[in-house]
Amino acid sequence: MLLISEIINNKKKVIEGLEKKNVTDAGAAIERIIKLNDRRKDLQLHLDETLNQTKTISRTIGQLIKDQKKEEAERAKADTVRLKNISKKLQEDLKEAEKKLKDELTALPNIANEKVPAGTSPEDNAIILQKGKIPELGDHAMPHWELIRKYDIIDFDLGNKITGAGFPVYKGKGARLQRALINFFLDEALQAGYREIQPPVIINADSAYGTGQLPDKEGQMYGITESDYYLIPTAEVPVTNLYRDRILSEKDLPVKNVAYSSCFRREAGSWGSHVRGLNRLHQFDKVELVQVCKPEESYKTLDDMCSYVEGLLSKLELPYRKVLLCGGDLGFTSAMTYDLEVFSAGQKKWLEVSSVSNFETYQSNRLKLRYKEGNKKTVLLHTLNGSALALPRIVAAILENNQSAEGIKIPEILIPYTGFDLID
Repeated sequence: MLLISEIINNKKKVIEGLEKKNVTDAGAAIERIIKLNDRRKDLQLHLDETLNQTKTISRTIGQLIKDQKKEEAERAKADTVRLKNISKKLQEDLKEAEKKLKDELTALPNIANEKVPAGTSPEDNAIILQKGKIPELGDHAMPHWELIRKYDIIDFDLGNKITGAGFPVYKGKGARLQRALINFFLDEALQAGYREIQPPVIINADSAYGTGQLPDKEGQMYGITESDYYLIPTAEVPVTNLYRDRILSEKDLPVKNVAYSSCFRREAGSWGSHVRGLNRLHQFDKVELVQVCKPEESYKTLDDMCSYVEGLLSKLELPYRKVLLCGGDLGFTSAMTYDLEVFSAGQKKWLEVSSVSNFETYQSNRLKLRYKEGNKKTVLLHTLNGSALALPRIVAAILENNQSAEGIKIPEILIPYTGFDLID
């Protein structure tokens, strides 16, 4: 959630950041918020004055009675009743004003960082770099949905029977490849100084609000009937919420956590070849990085997290590129996001396998996540996260890029984890 102080003190910057995200009538929305905040402050001031006046008069009543000034005491009592009625009405008006203000703030996305390019769609994203050799497999290369059927390693029909479309069953070497990737990603993160977390896969509404899934993404999450619980769309949500309503000490920073979890997304309205096979699922596995750091360090942290993910892709021998998302393609809560995409030779296209994002204070303001800077006042921290990595498209790229007449070659780094070097 945007800070009121930032909106008031840097109104032009905030409006420009919202317009870069293609927010309609951003200027009008900001003016509404400023007026609501002015009304909230006026009501609070009037309420404080009325309460103080009530206390002052109340303190005189006892002395008036003691001095046998009965008429003055009765007038004072009448004044306190009148002032209490005024206070009650002011409190109701203040509560309503605060709700309207919060609703307006909650409806606004995070502002795009100044370095984020303008644009309205993925076509406007900026390709920062590209590394690795793209395989040349010829015209007979198969997409992964044909390969998994050929080698009987992932079964969509079984998943459809058990649950529905988008819930595959991993079998044999397919299941072992999944487990190998999870263990590899976790081991790499631990070596890089991350602490492993095993979070719940069910969250409450407060947690979903804290990281921005509510009220923006409720349609993308699976809700649990007759409760305010949701299946997690990513481990980012429970892991970041570990620090909700916390004041961290400077010595605790930066926070570096890694978590493996299953992820659940409705992906309503998705169809077409771009979501075929493993390209988009309702349930999938992912290893997630979450960092919490000082504001002045967050963009270096963002770069470091991207470099770390690039290192994983290089070790997996996958050609990849790094893409800076334009304003129109940025997520609701993000100030800046880099996507890492791998080239999938069977489909002959780039697949996003990681998004690494800096949310600045947007999440921490909702979470009330702060740190105490020495003996100074508390300061909101910056939160970041990144996939390291999401498994389905990584598996798709490994299968497609390493196919041959003999079978599918396993990347060398994974062989100690899989226990085999070929799917045949």
